[in-house]
Formats: sequence, structure tokens, C-alpha cells
Amino acid sequence: MPPRRMNRRVSDTAFPPTNSLLAPLLAGVETLKGVKPATAKLLARVAGGGRVIDLLFHLPESVVDRRYRPNLGQAETGRVCTLHVTVTRVVPPAPGGGRGKRPWRVGVTDGTADADLVFFSPHQARRLEAGQEICVSGTLERFGERLNMAHPDYVVPAARMSEIPLLDPVWPLTAGLFASQVRAAIRAAFDIFPPLPEWQDTSVLKQRRWPGFEDALRTLHRPCDMPDLLEGDALVAASERARARLACDDLLAQQVAMAQARRLNRLRPGRAVVGDGSLRRVVLSRFGHEPTTAQVRALAEIDADLAAPRQMTRLLQGDVGAGKTLVALQAMLGAVEAGHQAALMAPTEILARQHLATFERLSPVSVAFLSGSVKGKARREALARIADGTARLVIGTHALFQESVVFHDLALAVIDEQHRFGVEQRAMLGEKGPQTDVLVMTATPIPRSLLLTQWGDMQVSRLDVKPAGRKPVRTSLHALSAMGELLAGMERALARGARIFWVCPLVSESETTDIAAAEARHEALGAHFGTQAVGLAHGQQDITLREQAIADFAQGRTRILVATTVIEVGVDIPDATVMIIEHAERFGLAQLHQLRGRVGRGLAESYCLLLHDSALGQTARRRLALLRETEDGFLIADEDFRLRGGGDVAGRRQSGMPDLRLASPLHVDMLLTLAAQDARRLVDTPPGQRPPALQAREPAVSLLLELFSRARAVRAIRAG
Repeated sequence: MPPRRMNRRVSDTAFPPTNSLLAPLLAGVETLKGVKPATAKLLARVAGGGRVIDLLFHLPESVVDRRYRPNLGQAETGRVCTLHVTVTRVVPPAPGGGRGKRPWRVGVTDGTADADLVFFSPHQARRLEAGQEICVSGTLERFGERLNMAHPDYVVPAARMSEIPLLDPVWPLTAGLFASQVRAAIRAAFDIFPPLPEWQDTSVLKQRRWPGFEDALRTLHRPCDMPDLLEGDALVAASERARARLACDDLLAQQVAMAQARRLNRLRPGRAVVGDGSLRRVVLSRFGHEPTTAQVRALAEIDADLAAPRQMTRLLQGDVGAGKTLVALQAMLGAVEAGHQAALMAPTEILARQHLATFERLSPVSVAFLSGSVKGKARREALARIADGTARLVIGTHALFQESVVFHDLALAVIDEQHRFGVEQRAMLGEKGPQTDVLVMTATPIPRSLLLTQWGDMQVSRLDVKPAGRKPVRTSLHALSAMGELLAGMERALARGARIFWVCPLVSESETTDIAAAEARHEALGAHFGTQAVGLAHGQQDITLREQAIADFAQGRTRILVATTVIEVGVDIPDATVMIIEHAERFGLAQLHQLRGRVGRGLAESYCLLLHDSALGQTARRRLALLRETEDGFLIADEDFRLRGGGDVAGRRQSGMPDLRLASPLHVDMLLTLAAQDARRLVDTPPGQRPPALQAREPAVSLLLELFSRARAVRAIRAG
């Protein structure tokens, strides 16, 4: 099985290396011998960064074994063969057959049997001539009585047979980039590889038989450089050890950065923020319900952090409908009771205005609102109130982190749906006040396996109890072939006054999939139900048009909203009672759960219909059946991680671990505890108690952090 491709984080090459030893690896790939500027751009694109180390982190997906070098008379078909043969004839396509449709055939022999090399492109075939001795490598097949090798991977003169590697790595490529260019660049990178000290615990390396850092990369990129790997199946075990070692490097760099952030948070002075509860009591009287035990517990945890003489960085994660907004409002009012300001930043104006409506309904304190749509006199007044402190509660979008926004005394910054903001944006809001406490919120339950990797620097509060009285959403599975019955059911639901979400995975027609695009579905439903009844919201629209479409649906001007996953979080429309998700098998479970959470927010019965391809496999059916059986978002998140291998918790990246380059989900399960414990020893052991072996690793660990772009990560981690 080829390894799962990791998410790519584009490197920041604006900073020079702090240690000259790393200069060759942190230089641009264009500095490598033989790499032309155009090739460097393609390498940077495919590797996710333009540095030499980014190229070396672009690991092969697999290795083709070209060691089988039989004569034709004894060759096994169906496997990769490397052959030494003589060309007997070169046959172009028959006239009139269409050169683009019929192949060139090159007859070859080695004296034991004959074969045809088949080329659908004439480029290589035209360079061959009868009597020429060549070496070819590719998959040998038999068609009728004739041996064939279609489009050989290698065709070289016999004298250059050594150019065909015995073990041939296969790298992911991009348009215009060839494996030979990657191979040459990789070779040039190893030619300048510096002698790096060991940052891993040597006892762990010995116990697990892991290679050094450079040897691990060589094992994967250039196995032919390692003579021991050419014997039998040695490469398989060696590759597994090499990947595990590199994954542990990745995890150790991340966990050391996390541990540094935790230590920084402990050392950074804060201020005690303690309210008297007067404003909170008003909110609860207006709320009309008792808070859940989870809300009470989470608020107590937040209050303890606010009251401590250090800055807070806490994650509040809640399942769909678990009541994060009430907890956030109560926390913010605690800061106001203590005489300070509090601000909440949301990723979209619609979500920000939904928070505003909730705050204005419950809060005894007036709220200032700031977004890109607030202009002129209203904007100037809001900025003035924020600056002079008369605005104690502030809600807004990304507009809050702009330089023109000056707070009088910001004590608490709450960041909702934090994954939708860039790291720098989140950091800028937290820096709007001296010693500002930061609470980040997500409505996406986070798998336990990810808590330590993504949020290991933060304390975590979990809302795992839903408010009483919230009705379950009735979830069912339906084949797309039953579209007629589905439309009839929609007509009945609309007649009862329902409002319906219809979610599609793509925005425009794709040549490679049969997923219905949102635009095409909008047109089809508009033709059936009337264009005035159907709205459209997707990520390629202008934000004003998209938010207007959602507002029209919320206010009942349209009854059906066709959308992509832009409505996945933060859309609160209590009158929406039906969620239809087309090609549900294409989504992650956690994402489906989030989409389902857009309905069931009012008093009426709500429904979620998961539409799937008629030819649904057993595994896909089991996945969707889990949605039908449970509404526990935390259980679903854990299962989604197990089945899909992670991706960022909101489902936008569909494979691989977030913020990790070389560690697969399997590696995380196996090695995360090891890396986290080692990181704590490296960072938290007091200077007087550090054994010599630990002290000796410190300079090397600094190099590790820089190689994995973690050296400047503490500020980013603190931002959430």
C-alpha cells in the first residue's frame, strides 16, 4: 500500500536560517546544481514549498522494483521486467487509422523470444531503429501469442543500462514535471546534505532500529545508495523504519513547540479577572432555562483561568447545539463585571450577526458591532466607543483585528470557529490588549487522537451535554435513483411550511466525477419548484451575494437553499427543518454531522436525508448508517478519524494529519505519546536536573524545530 499523502504547509522562506549548518537545506531549490528556474517553480509547487528541505520532505508514494531482469523466453508476464534486447523493426500506425488512435509498434528480441514495445506517442518510437541494442523496463504482458510492453518506463541504449535504477521511487508529480527532474534534484540535494547532529533519544533509535535523519531520507528517495537494501525484501522493513523515524521527527518538533507554548503561557503574567455575577444572573433570568451540567462545568473552568494570575488560552469545543454561545456570553460578561472589555470575533458576517442577535436578547449590556459592511458614521461611532471603553461588549468579523480598531481595555478575546481564521489574524486579536485572555471555540467535536496534536498547548473545555428539549434529527438513507419520490416528499414538506437545505459537494461540473454541482442542482430545483423559491450559496460567490442568499432563506423569502459546505457551521435558522445532502458518501462523517446540525434548532420535527449512489459499498453504507444511529458528535468524530485518517477536524482536508508533513494517522497513534513525553522532558526538566544526554540534544533539537518550521511557532500556537 502506498503511504497516505500528507498535507502540505507552504514554507516561509523570508527568514534566514539561525544556524549556518542548515543553510544548504533552507536554501531555495533553484540553488541546486542542474535545477533551472522553471523546474524550481514546479518542484516548489509539488513539494509545498521552495526550499531544499521541502523537496526532501516530498516523499515517494511507492517504489517500483526493477531488479527482475530475465531473458524474454523465461520472463513472467504481469510483472515489471528490465530487458536487454535488440530492435528488429519499427512499425508506425497504418495510414488512415488516425495517428492519435493507433500505436507505434517496435519489435524487439533477445534471441530467446520476441516482443513488441507499444507507443501511443511517437516521440520515443521514432528514435529507435532496427539493429539497435537497448534496455527497456516496464510491465510485460501477453496478448494472444505475442509479448507486449506498453509504453516502457525506461528506454535507454544498452551501454547506459545502469541508468535504470534497481529500486525506483515514485514521487507525486504535477503538470510539466517529470520523475527524472525530481530524481536529479534529489540527487543534487543529497550532494550538499550537511552533517547534522542527532536530536532523537539514541536509546529509542537503538531500540527501534531507526536510521539517522539523512539515512532515513536516503532510504526512501535513493534506496539504490544503500547496498543492504538490494537484497531480498530488505527495503520493505527499512522503509517502514525510515518513515517511522521521520514521522517521529515531525511529531517531536510539533510537541516541543507545544511544550514551549505551554511553558510560555505558565510564565507569562496575566491579571485576575473576577466578576461579581450580577450581569450573569440577568442573562440566566432572560434565558429561561437552566444551563446544562456541561455548560456549568465549562464556565467554572474558564472562570478559574480568568481568575488566575496568568493569561488564559483555552479551547471550548462543543457538539452541535450544545450551547457554546451562552458560555461565551457568560465568560465575556464576567470580564465586563470586572470593569474590562470583551470581544467576540466570528468568521462571517451572518454568524457575527447571529451572535449579536443572541447577545442583544440576553445581555443587559449594550453591544458594539463591527464588520466590513459597517461604514461611515456608524463605523466611526463604533470605533470611538471601542476606543473610549463605553463599548464593553464587542462583536465583529475579521474587521476587529484591523489596525484602526483600538480597544480601551480588552481583557477577553473569544474567537469562534477558529479554524476559519488565519494564524496571524487570531494572534492580532489576542494582542489588542495587554495580558488579554483568549478563548477559542469550535462547534466541531475533535477526535481524542487530535487533541494533543492540535491543541496540546491549551486547556480544553468540552460541552458534551445538549440542552433539554432539543429534539433528535431523524436521519435516513436514500438512493439518488429515487429522485422522483424525493421531490414528491419535498413538495409535501413545503406544503407544511418547511424550509429545506440541499447540500452539494461541488460548485461546478467536473470532468472526473459525477457529483451534481450546486449550480446545476439549483437550476433543476428552480425549474421544478419555481426560481423564486430556490436560493443558491457557494464559496465562489461574492460574499455579499452569498450572505444575502442565506439571509433570504432565513427570512423565508426563499424556501429551499442549495448550498455547498459554506453552511456547515454557524448558520442558525430555527425554521429550517429538512437537510438533504447529495452524494453523502463523498463527505466525512464529522462534516455530515455538522451539516445535519443546521436543522433541529426549533420546536418542529427535523429530518436529514443522506442521498447516496445506488452502487454503495458496504464500508460506505456502514459509515452512513452510523449517522442514522447516533447524534453523539464526539463518537462520530473519533470514528471519522479512524475511517478517514484525520484531515483537519472541520473536514476541509480529507486526508492526512493537520499541520504535520511526514506523520500519517497510523504514525500518530503509534508515536504521539513517545514524542509528547520526550518533548516534556526536553522543555520542562529544570536546568539543574537535566542529565548530560538531555543537555547534549538541545542544540540538535533547535535545528529540528527550524527544519520543520517550528522555530517561530510559539506565537502561532498561542493564537490557537
